[in-house]
Amino acid sequence: MQARKKYVLLGLCTCCWLLLFYWGGLQERLLGFLARHRNEVPRPWPDWLDRALLPAYVEPGKLEGSGGAGESPQQRRQAWASIYKDSRCRMETCFDFGRCRGRDGFRVYMYPPEKGERVSESYRKILASVAESRYYTADPREACLFVLGIDTLDRDQLSAQFVSNVDERIRGYPLWNDGRNHVIFNLYSGTWPNYTEDLGFNVGQAILAKASPNTEHFRPGFDVSIPLFSKDHPQKGGERGWLLRNSVPPRRKYLLMFKGKRYLTGIGSDTRNALHHIHNGKDIVSLTTCRHGKDWEKHKDTRCDHDNQEYERFDYRELLQNSTFCLVPRGRRLGSFRFLESLQAACIPVLLSNGWELPFSDVIQWNQAVIEGDERLLLQVPSTVRAVGIDRVLALRQRTQMLWDAYFSSVDKIVLTTLEIIKDRVYAHISRNKLMWNALPGGLLVLPEYSTHLAHYPFYYLNLGVSTGQEFTAVIHATSPLVSQSQPIMKLLQVVSKSKYCSQIIIVWNSEKPPPQRSKWPPMPVPLIVTDGRRKVSTSSRFLPHAAIETEAVLSLDEDTVLLTSEVNFAFLVWRGFPERIVGYPPRSHFWDPVKKLWGYTSKWTNEYSVVLTGAAFYHRYYHHLFSHYLAPSLRALVDRTSNCEDILMNFLVSSVTHLPPIKVAQRKQYKELPGPQSTNMAPWANPEHFNQRQECVDTFASWFGYMPLVHSQLRLDPVLFKDHVSVLRKKYKDLERA
Repeated sequence: MQARKKYVLLGLCTCCWLLLFYWGGLQERLLGFLARHRNEVPRPWPDWLDRALLPAYVEPGKLEGSGGAGESPQQRRQAWASIYKDSRCRMETCFDFGRCRGRDGFRVYMYPPEKGERVSESYRKILASVAESRYYTADPREACLFVLGIDTLDRDQLSAQFVSNVDERIRGYPLWNDGRNHVIFNLYSGTWPNYTEDLGFNVGQAILAKASPNTEHFRPGFDVSIPLFSKDHPQKGGERGWLLRNSVPPRRKYLLMFKGKRYLTGIGSDTRNALHHIHNGKDIVSLTTCRHGKDWEKHKDTRCDHDNQEYERFDYRELLQNSTFCLVPRGRRLGSFRFLESLQAACIPVLLSNGWELPFSDVIQWNQAVIEGDERLLLQVPSTVRAVGIDRVLALRQRTQMLWDAYFSSVDKIVLTTLEIIKDRVYAHISRNKLMWNALPGGLLVLPEYSTHLAHYPFYYLNLGVSTGQEFTAVIHATSPLVSQSQPIMKLLQVVSKSKYCSQIIIVWNSEKPPPQRSKWPPMPVPLIVTDGRRKVSTSSRFLPHAAIETEAVLSLDEDTVLLTSEVNFAFLVWRGFPERIVGYPPRSHFWDPVKKLWGYTSKWTNEYSVVLTGAAFYHRYYHHLFSHYLAPSLRALVDRTSNCEDILMNFLVSSVTHLPPIKVAQRKQYKELPGPQSTNMAPWANPEHFNQRQECVDTFASWFGYMPLVHSQLRLDPVLFKDHVSVLRKKYKDLERA
């Protein structure tokens, strides 16, 4: 029975197929007969890329701004291939990894600019960032990567910044090697009217660090997309994001805004000419102006006068600050200055730039910070942004601030992010993962040479759902010879070793005399390691990433620090709740001197502080690695030359990473920093020059960072029932209240 049903079904299917074939063939023959009878050819569906056919379907005036639409995708690919003969380059095929495998590692050489060379302000900043980076080398034999001294940022032949004869000049470089291991920075490519991606010279096998690249031409895993930034973009530091606090609900006065140029002709005009359709003057403000360029009046249309008048009614900065979403339509090129401006203002970017490879797209998850629209579906944008929920708005807004501060607020960060992305490709086995790039504090401050495990850093405990370690390592910086068993360091060793959380004690011996034998040190319940630092006597050696440190927490101590075991225990428990910050006792502060126009330093005991001295403080051991490998050698040289300011520099570093102040904990009132009675040298803080040096250090460090990272705080954490009028039997840390 079942077999009969199968045969019947198969027969029906065969009949249907024959009928379709017969009637389809008959219809085709009939149409052919009618066409021959009328001596006509059936009119096919129009080819929208054929400009000869377009006038029959659209109004002639609508074709004016199509800019390059006559090229088919195949023609565009052929044009691209003629410009970039190595368009299929990948790191495996066009990069010499052998140059990066030596003892010098990832080093970057910058060609010196030729005499009389014209260099734009933006490219000068890029070169300065490379020269000041920790990867720079003046010896090309050590280099893994090369940066041209020729300004290649603006390749628009109509621009005053255009540099000619680049092809001939780079071929004359003995190290050019068809561009292999070179990186070329570019902001503007092509020229009027089509603004193609032609740079005017053959880049060969060089990596392109380019603004506004098209996904069709972008070489994933090889090129780097960078943001379009103006010549006024700061070299260092940069202005912080505008989001100071989140309001709930997060909606602002305007839902959606745009204010910018409207192109009357040429590429990019179609998108911006249509923006007026979504303007309602209430919660959606979309303003354009025709008043730009030399001959705008020759091309002005009937809307220009009204648009120009409406354009002047609104202030751009006020719109940025009071809008939830910001339209970022394409300009002449795919990228726009509006992109970085929106990120900084915490105005969620709504992109209308089809085919744009977003900046640093290899590592940044842009779907967590922007909304990508479609130029062809402009009228759907208002309903799309209205449908975004409050929770999503808050998350997007916070992510814009994180990305702005981490990667885009200065030219330094843009250049360093480019170099770090390339470095991660070269050393893929010790590269950053996506969470490191897309979570605070950002990829630039997470050095994968330290570890590839997230749990080894102080920033990801909450993400991973793990807690900090249960023990700490005490690191004592000793500079005085051991001549008596009554010296403060002896008592300090006893106090610290009695802590139930102490795992080991390391003494960094920086005295001119050799360290004493182990028998001279008091017996202790924890291991004692003495590191002889006399081979390189330096103040900053206390923050070297000592291999002997096995715990996450480090208790940094001066040899003459006076503490109680209960103080140590309480501070450690506080640190476990804030592992990314410095937690300690003696506070200091900074201030701005409006007369001298300099940053200053004060040791006055007030309710406000911004520095916790590392003579008695807890912090994560990762900061030893950052101090030694992230900071400029010139800063550490200043510390060693003056034998001063290392504690201030560590506070600068940690606050720049966290954007948070240190934490001061309760201490006994009589706590003092006292010189050792057997010390042969005068205590440094007794020297009048010591305080002046610290004043200068604060200003020097702020100059290097490009801004003041220190943050003031009035918070002090005390034990429960601290100084309350209750029985001492109910207090866990009763020793802290004794005079």
